[in-house]
Amino acid sequence: MTNVTIIGAQWGDEGKGKVVDWLASRADIVVRFQGGHNAGHTLVVGSQTYKLSLLPSGVVRGKLGVIGNGVVIDPSALLAEIERVGAQGLPVTPASLRIADNAPLILPLHVALDSAREAARGSRKIGTTGRGIGPAYEDKVARRAIRVCDLAEPETLSAKLDELLLHHNTLLAGLGAPTFDKADLLKSLLELAPKILPFAEPVWERLAAARLAGSRILFEGAQAVMLDVDHGTYPFVTSSNTVAGTAASGSGMGPDAVGRVLGIAKAYTTRVGSGPFPTELHDDTGTLLGERGREFGTVTGRKRRCGWFDAALVRQAVKVGGVNGLALTKLDVLDGFKTLKIGTGYMIDGKAYKHLPAGMAAQAAATPIYEELDGWDSSTRGARSWAELPAAAIKYVKRIEELVEAPVTLLSTSPERDDTILVQDPFAN
Repeated sequence: MTNVTIIGAQWGDEGKGKVVDWLASRADIVVRFQGGHNAGHTLVVGSQTYKLSLLPSGVVRGKLGVIGNGVVIDPSALLAEIERVGAQGLPVTPASLRIADNAPLILPLHVALDSAREAARGSRKIGTTGRGIGPAYEDKVARRAIRVCDLAEPETLSAKLDELLLHHNTLLAGLGAPTFDKADLLKSLLELAPKILPFAEPVWERLAAARLAGSRILFEGAQAVMLDVDHGTYPFVTSSNTVAGTAASGSGMGPDAVGRVLGIAKAYTTRVGSGPFPTELHDDTGTLLGERGREFGTVTGRKRRCGWFDAALVRQAVKVGGVNGLALTKLDVLDGFKTLKIGTGYMIDGKAYKHLPAGMAAQAAATPIYEELDGWDSSTRGARSWAELPAAAIKYVKRIEELVEAPVTLLSTSPERDDTILVQDPFAN
């Protein structure tokens, strides 16, 4: 058996939660390796709906969850999430959750700076969630981050706060925002310490032992490839690397631990927040896709922009993200459309492109090149085999495979975890 890494192959919100939940039931350990509480997965288990943003999805299935060093952790948000799922009858304890002791923390000053900078941008907003993710990653690479392990060392914590406040209070004051008091921050962190530290350990050691023992490890990505800070539609991206290679560096494992990479993509396209979106629909069809797909963000509640499937974009995600196979979700949302369109490339200043260029002006000017396919009248909702699908739906899926240059190894036909057509077991060698 092999490990499996799951990443989004569009701009996030592709229905990763259901796929992760479905695979987590067959894994031994589920690892979050990047991002923060700016992304989330919705898991429907029986009569309960769990909305997770930091907790690895495996905890819902009684599997060990690991938050790796590549994640930025808001300790207050994490504890609130643990309390919330606990109230739903799902206890999360140090026996079911481990946190990398070298993971950076998100502090209230990061949230304040995030919001102040976004407000200062005015009409040039980049669509941040305002949860402090970007500023926390900035502190990490600037070597001034407070990490989980620092909570066990009050003197280290105090010294690091001096450097942090020198930097952040200067910026906040320049933006006309309130500044922070060291004593208040230190007090709150020391109060949080005994609640967070029981979960902390060098998780790389546990993961290395688990791999040696033959355990199945599922790496759970957040956001998606086109939000990757290097490979996405920069600067309208997240602040971390979302590609599969980050599963190794963000967990403390070697690159050969990543295993099979499953890219999740909707049968159409959505995006939350600002940024280019060539196949976006501003008409009744776009509205209908949003209504039928219930397109609102798990964490933010923001309405998602909707459009046709962009095969050129997903092909790009397949190549740079290391995707071995696609999990195509929400096929049932397309039921009843007389015709469907797939974006196969872009026209920019009279020139055709098979990929979305890196330049901001080029991305903003890109208009889609479409291929039109017949739709289908019958329902695909709940189908669990190819035989239950209309011929036109199968043709649509096969055409996507050809255009993105990757096989569809899993097809989801409803939010229910068992309404899934499995072509190839991702855990199989």
